[in-house]
Amino acid sequence: MLLLTRCGEIIRVNMKTRPTGNDRNADWMASLCPTLTAMPLKYLAVPGSHDSFSFWVDENAPVGPDQKAFVKHLAMIFRLLAKKVMKKWSMTQNLTFREQLEGGIRYFDLRVSSKPGEEGCEVYFIHGLFGHKVRDGLMDINNFLNTHSKEVVFLDFNHHYAMEEDHHCYLINMLKEVFGSKLCKINVVEDITLDYMWEKKYQVLVFYHHPSAKGCPVLWPGSKIPAPWANTTDTTKLIQFLETTLGERAKYGSFHVSQAILTPRIKTVVGGLVRGLRNYLVEKNLPIIMTWVEAQKPGENGVNIITSDFVELVDFANTVIQLNNLLLPDKAVT
Repeated sequence: MLLLTRCGEIIRVNMKTRPTGNDRNADWMASLCPTLTAMPLKYLAVPGSHDSFSFWVDENAPVGPDQKAFVKHLAMIFRLLAKKVMKKWSMTQNLTFREQLEGGIRYFDLRVSSKPGEEGCEVYFIHGLFGHKVRDGLMDINNFLNTHSKEVVFLDFNHHYAMEEDHHCYLINMLKEVFGSKLCKINVVEDITLDYMWEKKYQVLVFYHHPSAKGCPVLWPGSKIPAPWANTTDTTKLIQFLETTLGERAKYGSFHVSQAILTPRIKTVVGGLVRGLRNYLVEKNLPIIMTWVEAQKPGENGVNIITSDFVELVDFANTVIQLNNLLLPDKAVT
């Protein structure tokens, strides 16, 4: 049992509990002390999810263009069986956007694609297999923001597949249409505080890693939110990487994402073919990763955004949020 404080309020946190989309952190930004809401958002600890949209993927759709040729070939040979295996390794979240938001997640890692051969400019979320239409996901997020007016989200569109200029125009116009005046205009990163966001009635920071966004005042360049990737299955190497990249973040003058995730290799998938990512790789390593998370401190040279797979398996979001207490001059953590 941990005793943590938020603006003088004692909060009891049982690290063995596994919240599944409850709303205890639905308004955590609104509940922060004035000391914290006046700080640059780049200094606060913000929980995020990895491949945030992957709580649902379509086994009946073709394999996505983000996959290598040999994966597509296997899928053609083994059809539904291959896709069932892919699903076990493509899904990195169980909670919907709404459930993640209610649980405190505020950063979303988004990968999008058109469906090759499909008429029109529709775009979908993708991680090996296609997910929901992007518009549906954005509407879910916007509906939450409509009822939680002081909460701010980071939407990081960092991978685009099979997308021509028309697709980008369609997606960019969609973002403007769905979020409208909630979109935060590009500014000096140090000036972006919660107080600033509330004053301007902004709630959404969109990062768009593609030249199509150049010149659009409400689409931040990807360079303003680096998310270095360890690309390892080894927790020791992961933690070393996280520490090294944190030590380098100050020189970029940007937001920063610490990807506290392990990445399966081909031999990992073969070894746990039936069990899948969660059962074979994530669950047994989460305690080690969470020990690192619990030891962090936000601030100028500390953590900012931290992402995880299956955010509900441990008290991930609440643990990250409570790190912000360490920025208070009269912090009381026991």
